[in-house]
Amino acid sequence: MADDLQAIGDADWAHVDVMDGAFVPNISFGMPILAAARRASPLFMDVHLMIEAPERYLKDFAAAGADGLTVHVESTPHIHRAVQMIRELGKKAGVTLNPGTPLEAIKPVLADVDLVLIMSVNPGFGGQKFIPQSLDRIRTVRHWLDDLGSPAELQVDGGVTPQNARAVVHAGASCLVAGSAVFGADGPRAGLERFREALK
Repeated sequence: MADDLQAIGDADWAHVDVMDGAFVPNISFGMPILAAARRASPLFMDVHLMIEAPERYLKDFAAAGADGLTVHVESTPHIHRAVQMIRELGKKAGVTLNPGTPLEAIKPVLADVDLVLIMSVNPGFGGQKFIPQSLDRIRTVRHWLDDLGSPAELQVDGGVTPQNARAVVHAGASCLVAGSAVFGADGPRAGLERFREALK
Protein backbone atom coordinates (compact mmCIF):
# COMPACT_ATOMS: atom_id res chain seq x y z
CA MET A 1 0.00 0.00 0.00
CA ALA A 2 2.85 2.38 0.78
CA ASP A 3 4.27 1.72 -2.68
CA ASP A 4 0.90 2.45 -4.31
CA LEU A 5 0.52 5.67 -2.32
CA GLN A 6 3.99 6.72 -3.36
CA ALA A 7 3.10 5.96 -6.99
CA ILE A 8 0.15 8.36 -6.81
CA GLY A 9 2.14 10.95 -4.91
CA ASP A 10 1.35 13.66 -7.45
CA ALA A 11 -2.41 13.06 -7.17
CA ASP A 12 -4.42 15.69 -5.32
CA TRP A 13 -6.03 13.35 -2.79
CA ALA A 14 -6.13 9.72 -1.71
CA HIS A 15 -9.72 8.44 -1.56
CA VAL A 16 -10.24 5.76 1.10
CA ASP A 17 -13.38 3.62 0.86
CA VAL A 18 -14.53 2.19 4.18
CA MET A 19 -17.17 -0.58 3.96
CA ASP A 20 -18.72 -2.47 6.85
CA GLY A 21 -20.40 -5.42 5.13
CA ALA A 22 -23.78 -4.13 6.32
CA PHE A 23 -24.49 -0.80 4.64
CA VAL A 24 -22.82 -2.27 1.54
CA PRO A 25 -22.18 -5.97 0.89
CA ASN A 26 -18.39 -5.73 0.86
CA ILE A 27 -15.93 -5.20 3.72
CA SER A 28 -12.87 -2.97 3.32
CA PHE A 29 -10.44 -0.72 5.13
CA GLY A 30 -10.84 0.25 8.76
CA MET A 31 -8.96 2.49 11.17
CA PRO A 32 -5.63 0.55 11.21
CA ILE A 33 -5.32 0.67 7.40
CA LEU A 34 -6.14 4.38 7.37
CA ALA A 35 -3.56 5.00 10.07
CA ALA A 36 -0.96 3.11 8.03
CA ALA A 37 -1.87 5.11 4.92
CA ARG A 38 -1.52 8.32 6.92
CA ARG A 39 1.99 7.32 8.00
CA ALA A 40 2.93 6.39 4.43
CA SER A 41 1.68 9.49 2.61
CA PRO A 42 1.21 13.24 3.04
CA LEU A 43 -1.75 13.22 0.64
CA PHE A 44 -5.11 14.58 1.79
CA MET A 45 -6.96 11.51 3.11
CA ASP A 46 -10.50 11.69 1.76
CA VAL A 47 -12.43 9.02 3.69
CA HIS A 48 -15.77 7.79 2.33
CA LEU A 49 -17.71 5.99 5.05
CA MET A 50 -20.04 3.36 3.58
CA ILE A 51 -21.05 2.20 7.04
CA GLU A 52 -24.16 2.15 9.18
CA ALA A 53 -24.46 4.70 12.01
CA PRO A 54 -21.21 6.48 11.09
CA GLU A 55 -21.47 8.80 14.10
CA ARG A 56 -20.11 5.94 16.23
CA TYR A 57 -16.76 6.02 14.45
CA LEU A 58 -16.15 9.59 13.29
CA LYS A 59 -13.80 10.39 16.16
CA ASP A 60 -11.81 7.20 15.56
CA PHE A 61 -11.40 7.82 11.83
CA ALA A 62 -10.41 11.41 12.50
CA ALA A 63 -7.79 10.22 14.98
CA ALA A 64 -6.54 7.62 12.48
CA GLY A 65 -5.68 10.34 9.98
CA ALA A 66 -8.73 11.34 7.95
CA ASP A 67 -8.60 14.88 6.57
CA GLY A 68 -12.14 14.69 5.23
CA LEU A 69 -15.04 12.41 6.17
CA THR A 70 -18.01 11.77 3.88
CA VAL A 71 -21.18 10.13 5.18
CA HIS A 72 -24.26 8.74 3.41
CA VAL A 73 -27.67 10.26 4.03
CA GLU A 74 -29.07 6.72 3.98
CA SER A 75 -26.76 5.56 6.78
CA THR A 76 -28.10 7.76 9.58
CA PRO A 77 -31.36 9.46 10.52
CA HIS A 78 -29.26 12.30 11.97
CA ILE A 79 -27.33 13.65 8.98
CA HIS A 80 -27.11 17.18 10.42
CA ARG A 81 -25.58 15.81 13.60
CA ALA A 82 -23.07 13.71 11.68
CA VAL A 83 -21.97 16.72 9.60
CA GLN A 84 -21.70 18.86 12.73
CA MET A 85 -19.60 16.20 14.47
CA ILE A 86 -17.17 16.04 11.54
CA ARG A 87 -16.82 19.81 11.60
CA GLU A 88 -16.25 19.81 15.36
CA LEU A 89 -13.42 17.31 14.83
CA GLY A 90 -11.76 19.89 12.59
CA LYS A 91 -12.23 17.83 9.43
CA LYS A 92 -13.79 18.55 6.04
CA ALA A 93 -17.39 17.35 6.06
CA GLY A 94 -18.88 15.56 3.08
CA VAL A 95 -22.30 14.15 2.26
CA THR A 96 -23.25 11.55 -0.32
CA LEU A 97 -26.11 9.36 -1.47
CA ASN A 98 -26.70 6.24 -3.54
CA PRO A 99 -27.76 6.50 -7.21
CA GLY A 100 -31.34 5.46 -6.39
CA THR A 101 -31.83 8.03 -3.61
CA PRO A 102 -33.59 11.27 -4.63
CA LEU A 103 -31.21 14.22 -4.66
CA GLU A 104 -33.56 16.19 -2.40
CA ALA A 105 -32.27 14.06 0.49
CA ILE A 106 -29.02 16.05 0.61
CA LYS A 107 -30.58 19.50 0.25
CA PRO A 108 -31.02 20.14 4.00
CA VAL A 109 -27.24 19.99 4.59
CA LEU A 110 -25.90 21.47 1.34
CA ALA A 111 -25.03 24.78 2.98
CA ASP A 112 -23.14 23.01 5.79
CA VAL A 113 -20.75 20.72 3.89
CA ASP A 114 -17.35 21.07 2.26
CA LEU A 115 -17.97 18.30 -0.26
CA VAL A 116 -20.89 16.63 -2.04
CA LEU A 117 -20.21 13.20 -3.49
CA ILE A 118 -22.39 11.94 -6.34
CA MET A 119 -22.14 8.16 -6.53
CA SER A 120 -22.25 7.16 -10.20
CA VAL A 121 -22.42 3.45 -9.36
CA ASN A 122 -24.08 1.58 -6.52
CA PRO A 123 -21.43 1.52 -3.78
CA GLY A 124 -19.71 -1.60 -2.58
CA PHE A 125 -17.64 -2.91 -5.48
CA GLY A 126 -14.92 -1.53 -7.75
CA GLY A 127 -14.82 -1.75 -11.51
CA GLN A 128 -18.49 -0.96 -12.17
CA LYS A 129 -19.76 0.95 -15.20
CA PHE A 130 -20.72 4.62 -14.89
CA ILE A 131 -24.51 5.15 -14.68
CA PRO A 132 -25.25 7.64 -17.50
CA GLN A 133 -28.09 9.34 -15.62
CA SER A 134 -25.49 10.49 -13.09
CA LEU A 135 -24.61 13.37 -15.42
CA ASP A 136 -28.05 14.90 -14.86
CA ARG A 137 -27.62 14.50 -11.11
CA ILE A 138 -24.23 16.22 -11.25
CA ARG A 139 -25.72 19.13 -13.21
CA THR A 140 -28.56 19.52 -10.71
CA VAL A 141 -26.28 19.58 -7.65
CA ARG A 142 -23.86 21.94 -9.42
CA HIS A 143 -26.79 24.32 -9.94
CA TRP A 144 -27.84 24.04 -6.28
CA LEU A 145 -24.31 24.70 -5.01
CA ASP A 146 -23.87 27.68 -7.33
CA ASP A 147 -27.20 29.13 -6.19
CA LEU A 148 -25.99 28.87 -2.58
CA GLY A 149 -22.65 30.42 -3.45
CA SER A 150 -21.10 27.31 -1.90
CA PRO A 151 -17.40 26.59 -2.42
CA ALA A 152 -17.99 22.89 -1.72
CA GLU A 153 -16.25 20.37 -3.94
CA LEU A 154 -18.59 18.37 -6.18
CA GLN A 155 -17.05 14.92 -6.27
CA VAL A 156 -18.01 11.99 -8.52
CA ASP A 157 -17.13 8.39 -7.76
CA GLY A 158 -17.87 5.25 -9.75
CA GLY A 159 -16.92 4.19 -13.24
CA VAL A 160 -14.99 7.40 -13.91
CA THR A 161 -12.48 6.86 -16.72
CA PRO A 162 -10.35 9.00 -19.03
CA GLN A 163 -13.03 8.40 -21.67
CA ASN A 164 -15.87 10.00 -19.66
CA ALA A 165 -13.89 12.35 -17.39
CA ARG A 166 -14.38 15.40 -19.61
CA ALA A 167 -18.17 14.90 -19.69
CA VAL A 168 -18.24 14.52 -15.90
CA VAL A 169 -16.28 17.75 -15.40
CA HIS A 170 -18.39 19.54 -18.02
CA ALA A 171 -21.50 18.54 -16.03
CA GLY A 172 -20.07 20.35 -13.01
CA ALA A 173 -17.77 18.03 -11.09
CA SER A 174 -14.68 19.54 -9.48
CA CYS A 175 -13.21 16.33 -8.06
CA LEU A 176 -12.99 12.91 -9.73
CA VAL A 177 -12.44 9.62 -7.91
CA ALA A 178 -10.95 6.73 -9.86
CA GLY A 179 -9.74 3.34 -8.72
CA SER A 180 -9.45 0.65 -11.38
CA ALA A 181 -9.03 3.29 -14.10
CA VAL A 182 -5.87 4.52 -12.35
CA PHE A 183 -4.48 1.29 -10.95
CA GLY A 184 -4.31 -0.50 -14.31
CA ALA A 185 -1.84 -2.98 -15.75
CA ASP A 186 0.70 -0.27 -16.57
CA GLY A 187 0.63 1.23 -13.09
CA PRO A 188 -0.94 4.23 -11.37
CA ARG A 189 1.49 6.83 -12.68
CA ALA A 190 0.40 6.04 -16.23
CA GLY A 191 -3.24 5.91 -15.10
CA LEU A 192 -3.06 9.39 -13.60
CA GLU A 193 -1.36 10.73 -16.70
CA ARG A 194 -4.19 9.41 -18.90
CA PHE A 195 -6.68 11.38 -16.83
CA ARG A 196 -4.62 14.55 -17.00
CA GLU A 197 -4.26 14.23 -20.76
CA ALA A 198 -7.99 13.63 -21.16
CA LEU A 199 -8.80 16.79 -19.20
CA LYS A 200 -6.39 19.14 -20.98
